[in-house]
Amino acid sequence: MTAVADPARTRPAGASPPVRRRTTLDRINPATRLVLAVLLSIPLIITLDWLSASVALLLELVVFSACGFSPLRMVRRLLPLFVVAPLSALSMLLYGQSGGRIWWQWGPIVVSDNSAMLSVALFIRIFALALPAVMLFADIDATRMADGLSQVLRLPSRFVLGSLAGFRMLALFMDDWRSLGQARRARGLGDAGRLRRWAMMSFSLLVLAIRRGSRLATAMEAKGFGGPVQRTWARPSTVGWADVVAVMVSLLIGIAAVGAAWQMGTLWTVWQ
Repeated sequence: MTAVADPARTRPAGASPPVRRRTTLDRINPATRLVLAVLLSIPLIITLDWLSASVALLLELVVFSACGFSPLRMVRRLLPLFVVAPLSALSMLLYGQSGGRIWWQWGPIVVSDNSAMLSVALFIRIFALALPAVMLFADIDATRMADGLSQVLRLPSRFVLGSLAGFRMLALFMDDWRSLGQARRARGLGDAGRLRRWAMMSFSLLVLAIRRGSRLATAMEAKGFGGPVQRTWARPSTVGWADVVAVMVSLLIGIAAVGAAWQMGTLWTVWQ
């Protein structure tokens, strides 16, 4: 059997690990990214028509492409949506609010002009809502995010530190799942049914996560995290012109999406 070389071991001594290519988003404060995700989501939540979602998605693709993200990279990060979006659109097509010309009907299933329009709008809207969230938070640094939440948004330290600890532990779940699988196979328990094996490993992972969280909470409490003590910051978190420009661009995207639908007469809000 031919052994596969480990890239980390074959790297020459003293060579630094590969560095992630920086993008324009790296200049934006992580707290501002959270604000951007909210601003980009509001117009898509209050509208139901297909045109506003289409305009928003198109402008988002243009903006993220200008920030240094290739179309292939965006598609890779949205791959799960290519399964979720068609299923959601099909469900809306079959069971959505009927109206206009009836295309086909069978029992509770009614396919009409209205349900077809809602189906197309939902399909586009899923991508328009998910794209900013995925692109803004995929490569974010957890420590910088916590600094921004505490120093810029002034959120309670207990909440921020707990979120940071949980975010850090998410990376351990895959390693824990792999270790649990190896332990079960070593004990001769790996030949059980797939559903039963998945249920047992999920329960074990839940117990492990609860125990780890309890120990972490006790350790953080013992070290005074989240207490009334005024703390200093190792790295200051500030906002600059890049953050202001990003907020303005997100506002313009929302205004353009809603304005285009209103101008073309297709605007449909949730309260109509």
